[in-house]
Amino acid sequence: MRLDLTSKTALVTGSTQGIGRAIARGLASAGARVGVNGRSAASVSEALKEMGDGDFVAVPADVATAEGAEAVLERLPAVDILVNNLGIFGAQPALEITDDDWRRYFEVNVLAAVRLTRAYLPGMRDRGWGRIQYIASDSAVVTPAEMIHYGMTKTALLAVSRGFAKEAAGSGVTVNSVIAGPTHTGGVEDFVRSLVGDDLPWNEAQREFMVKHRPQSLLQRLIEPEEIANMVVYLASPLASATTGGAVRVDGGYVDAILP
Repeated sequence: MRLDLTSKTALVTGSTQGIGRAIARGLASAGARVGVNGRSAASVSEALKEMGDGDFVAVPADVATAEGAEAVLERLPAVDILVNNLGIFGAQPALEITDDDWRRYFEVNVLAAVRLTRAYLPGMRDRGWGRIQYIASDSAVVTPAEMIHYGMTKTALLAVSRGFAKEAAGSGVTVNSVIAGPTHTGGVEDFVRSLVGDDLPWNEAQREFMVKHRPQSLLQRLIEPEEIANMVVYLASPLASATTGGAVRVDGGYVDAILP
């Protein structure tokens, strides 16, 4: 299969590191012009130095705010591909999650994506082509006891994705969510260490984390960010024109169900 995104412009939120960076690289390797987003000009500039070859556009802004979204729209008034990747996570006892914590997780993980979808979907629909994706998580389906506020936001993204897919029906615009499983990123390394400690070498720490905290995984290892990016690039391509309104799993078999 040839995934050709030549002449397409993409925006990947939260793309200075981890899964977002891998997605930005993957879209660029398929020929897209890619907006790389982070909260500061410094973080975006540093990321661009490590991106390698490709047509990248610096889009520094905190898209979790209305002002940040406006700054993005000034830099990229129209995009063909929107990947809502921005997200925060962290372990916290359920009864200690405050009102402010609940609001912050919703605003960053859900409302930021809704706001950008509302801004970009009409133009895609008018042009008769577009791709919108939400990076969800296995936590959308299997709510983790140690971070139910995070799980709530990822479940919400599945509903948001399905709803906007209906709004885009018949327009040539597809809307999907990608259910990512436990993935090897810097933030996840810190999370793993918070649960299993700092004493073990990384490979042993990763195995202990998977055995004790993610035993459902059929892959039995953390997923690499590029493996998530491969699915995103496919869904962004013309080859995925009949896939919309879906929750597509790249979870290493973590979710114990035939359907999401």
